Amino acid sequence: MTDADGFGQMPLLAGAFPKALLLALLFDATIGYPDALFALVRHPVTWIGAMIGRMDATLNRETESEETRWQFGIVTMLAVVIAAGAAAYALQVLLFTLPLGWVFLALAASSLLAQRSLYQHVSAVADALDRKGLASGREAVAKIVGRNPDVLDEAAVCRAAIESLAENFSDGVVAPAFWFLIAGLPGIAVYKAINTADSMIGHRTPRHEAFGWAAARLDDLVNLPASRLTAALFIGAAALVLGANASAAVEAVRRDARRHRSPNAGWCEAAMAGALDLKLAGPRVYGGTRVEDAWMGEGRADATPADIHAALTLYRAACGILWAVIAMLALIFW
Repeated sequence: MTDADGFGQMPLLAGAFPKALLLALLFDATIGYPDALFALVRHPVTWIGAMIGRMDATLNRETESEETRWQFGIVTMLAVVIAAGAAAYALQVLLFTLPLGWVFLALAASSLLAQRSLYQHVSAVADALDRKGLASGREAVAKIVGRNPDVLDEAAVCRAAIESLAENFSDGVVAPAFWFLIAGLPGIAVYKAINTADSMIGHRTPRHEAFGWAAARLDDLVNLPASRLTAALFIGAAALVLGANASAAVEAVRRDARRHRSPNAGWCEAAMAGALDLKLAGPRVYGGTRVEDAWMGEGRADATPADIHAALTLYRAACGILWAVIAMLALIFW
């Protein structure tokens, strides 16, 4: 296949995206991103992060006006999105010139999914609390949340882990899967570029209020469909998991999701809270600053390590539903 043929046949080859995604989810769940590969070439997100970091250091100067920094933030996002999308598109075209190119496409896409690593990081919090106590639990949860762990009691550590699981299921699994189905490797790469930029510069701090505006707004936009899908997956999982409450999850989403300070996180956290009879979100402390936020759910605020394990069970069931949906799409497009 020539280069021209590759570009011309891309719409037809898009039918391979569902089966490639299903295989990518399998690769991610069973293998993850191997440590040896990370040591050799790092990770695609670290490459994106390095570019964002350089542009932040170069363009986001305190001597510039807020308007200029706002404009440079937009330029930064344009550059990052174009670089990620172009590189991924070129790689995708190259992979489709190979025999069984969709398998190699699946391998590439699996590096941008986070099923396995999310499960491992959240379960590590419960294990640390169970085996070594609060200090160890705080250390484990600090790896997955941005709030100050030193002010968290055991219930707050558990809530933080469950909230991270709910939100990152959307950011790390559902949203990448959604954008891969829509646009293949460029779709998932551009999504991860935006999400990485938001985590690095999309903060309401004196340094990034203006420069990170574009990153934060773009992240809100690209996560909007996935957050709603994630809530639906948690509700479906609650109907399957013994002890979970699907109707309460629906009610929590209906009542609380739009009260969250994030236009997307509330959907995921409210569904999780309702399903497990918990209260999530609420007032929290980030870097010494108290953030007032609405509670998601009307259950218990005193979460325990057992609740983390229950949340992980719900997460596994939601992943199973996601796999089933993608498998049906793969059969349709086979």
